[in-house]
Amino acid sequence: MQISRRLILATPAALALPRFAVAQADNRPSITIAVQKVVNSNTLEVLREQSNVGERVFFSSLWEGLISRDWLGQLGAVPGLATEWRRISDQVVELKLRPGVRFHNGDEMTAEDVVFSFSRDRMFGTTLATAQGRTIPIGEGMPAPRAGKELPPEVPAVARRSWPALERVEAVDKYTVRFHNATPDVTLEGRLSRYGSEIMSRRGFEESATWLDWARKPVTTGPYMVAEYRPDVSLTLVAHDAYWGGRPPLRQIRFVEVPEVSSRINGLLSGEYQFACDLPPDQIPGIEANRAFEVQGGTILNHRLICFDKTFPALRDARVRRAITHAMDRQAIVDSLWAGRTEVPKGLQWPYYDEMFHADWSVPAYDPALARRLLRESNYRGEPIPYRLLNNYYTNQNATAQVLVEMWRQVGLNVQIEMKENWSQILERSPTRAIRDWSNSAPFNDPVSSIVNQHGPNGQQQQVGEWTNEEMNRLSVELETSTDRPRRRAIFRRMLEITEREDPAYTVIHQNATFTAKRRDIRWKASPAFAMDFRGSNWGA
Repeated sequence: MQISRRLILATPAALALPRFAVAQADNRPSITIAVQKVVNSNTLEVLREQSNVGERVFFSSLWEGLISRDWLGQLGAVPGLATEWRRISDQVVELKLRPGVRFHNGDEMTAEDVVFSFSRDRMFGTTLATAQGRTIPIGEGMPAPRAGKELPPEVPAVARRSWPALERVEAVDKYTVRFHNATPDVTLEGRLSRYGSEIMSRRGFEESATWLDWARKPVTTGPYMVAEYRPDVSLTLVAHDAYWGGRPPLRQIRFVEVPEVSSRINGLLSGEYQFACDLPPDQIPGIEANRAFEVQGGTILNHRLICFDKTFPALRDARVRRAITHAMDRQAIVDSLWAGRTEVPKGLQWPYYDEMFHADWSVPAYDPALARRLLRESNYRGEPIPYRLLNNYYTNQNATAQVLVEMWRQVGLNVQIEMKENWSQILERSPTRAIRDWSNSAPFNDPVSSIVNQHGPNGQQQQVGEWTNEEMNRLSVELETSTDRPRRRAIFRRMLEITEREDPAYTVIHQNATFTAKRRDIRWKASPAFAMDFRGSNWGA
């Protein structure tokens, strides 16, 4: 294993620019973006809002990490708030901080802020730094406001999902930090670049009256800062003119919740919105028929899934879950609902995994005869299986669900859609929790970032009590701690066999795609992710 790596980026000339004078006329444009949802948790804290919609409004506008991602390229690791890093050992990585970075409150970012960002007070609570495959359970509902700075239980649970064995962060000097892991981990650099590892202001946190006050107006380093957040309505960001990467090109960005696709499109065409997000493919030709507008986007590092609660009586027998997977004609969904603009992937993995990618793997074959045989063998007798569904939180969600229900009906499965209003209702532990929709991303190029993070011992499925598998949990720990690359590849293969074939935790439907419409005269490029980049290098009008 190579244990030393150094990546250096010169400090940009933008750091030498004078701060923008307050009295100077500000002629920068303001934009309004129509979205299906701003955030799900009614907070702007990355350790509480782990979602596709959160990724869009957080990166690269509000939150930033030590190692960033190439949002307009292949999403690889690039310098962020750290200019360089190197491996000290299999358990330790050292980073040099970018000098002169200013938080939204004017303070300079130092090693003290980095240490606090990964502290027990902010991230881990009383949880232990250990990779032992033990699940930290969480509730399924929206957390109630808590006294003072007490962390909602979801925060340390998510923190340990991302950093199962992080022991401490050491401030070597003002601009140098070392991350010490309790176990070997070949993915430490990836974990530093992932969603949830961003840096915040220690003073900003300490001066907030409560955790919820902090979480609704976090003090970070991004090019834009929170001016107003109205839960379930809108989020308004304004320019952070002391931004280390140069003066932001926009004076204000306003994300507004517009649940209906037609309303987002009509608002775009009328000039009320400059961008309209989450558009289904069948709307693209109509928008682009007007030469003043265009649609950008395509496939992203995110897969749409169906998840199983194997505690539901009809799903306890793995053969019923396997029958569900074999009754799905995924290619028909891609062709009919997505106009071929996405694809059926090779299970929960991406070619971006490089040597860890299994090119010969596939999703369960569409085989209705096999599905019927599995149902007969399981003695399934047509008992209703609830399918909890949100109203088009995902693009084409309702249409996809209706098609799937019909496919399942044709093999003898009695799946019944139950519409829900929010994720709390989707995840609520009750006798009707059986099947639900989800999506999984790959925040860095290793399966630890997806199959372990989302389905391992501290993945969401196990934390809410839907699914568990003893062998999967043992292998998750080994994948997280092994430095033997051939062995890690074999472990990942076995994980796919367990979670997608033998004891299905989920089944992949298709690779996700996201499409955003905008005025054609705005020079802006969509990322191959949910994130929308509005830094100076990606804006012109």
